[in-house]
Amino acid sequence: MPRLVEELSALEVKRLRHPGGTTNKLVFVGGVPGLALQLLPGGGRTWILRTSVGGKRRDIGLGGFPEITLTVARDRARAARDSIRNGVDPIEERKAARAALVASRHRGLLFRDAVNTYLDSKLTEFRNDKHRYQWRATLDMFACPTLGEMTVASIQTSDVLAVLTPLWLTKTETATRLRGRIEAVLNWASVAGHRSGDNPARWRGNLDMLLPKPGKVAKVVHQPAVALPDAPAWFADL
Repeated sequence: MPRLVEELSALEVKRLRHPGGTTNKLVFVGGVPGLALQLLPGGGRTWILRTSVGGKRRDIGLGGFPEITLTVARDRARAARDSIRNGVDPIEERKAARAALVASRHRGLLFRDAVNTYLDSKLTEFRNDKHRYQWRATLDMFACPTLGEMTVASIQTSDVLAVLTPLWLTKTETATRLRGRIEAVLNWASVAGHRSGDNPARWRGNLDMLLPKPGKVAKVVHQPAVALPDAPAWFADL
């Protein structure tokens, strides 16, 4: 059972000091069963709620003093005890909230930033400066205008199609390489914890159902260039 003690005033709590030694000391302040000010050998002071959760003793941190006043500490202690009565472990609840916050921050990574972070390590694999330039240039030129300000977690197959479709029939080779590079960036984002689920830039079983195979796309036949000596005659005919 929590200790029942005389209720201390804010001034009495302010005057509490560690009595000496190398161990922490708990001083129960009353007002809420189990609420104590923990005095640290170095002079620090923190609020602790000593209670029982599921038959096990728990010391629940409520914040530091004087940032957290006596009144606020008592309010937090009452809220924690109410949660326990409702079957909620405040410590586990806090861990879950912290994990959700970390996950939400990861999910907030923009595609443009993911490209930069991924390429910082990826481009060191290439000895050829041309390859390094092409990798970044294709993503910057064709992918980032559409995907750059989107979070990697929110990108879907339709978004990748919006990038690839305008290029697929006219610049098929470029589009094919671009698809693979988008897939690589999103694979990195998944492994790094910034997104989950299938990769929307994956070809097999995904984009291959929506786009013609690169080898089946008819080659674009360009008109031959006019030779420089023939230019005056061509212009006159025009």
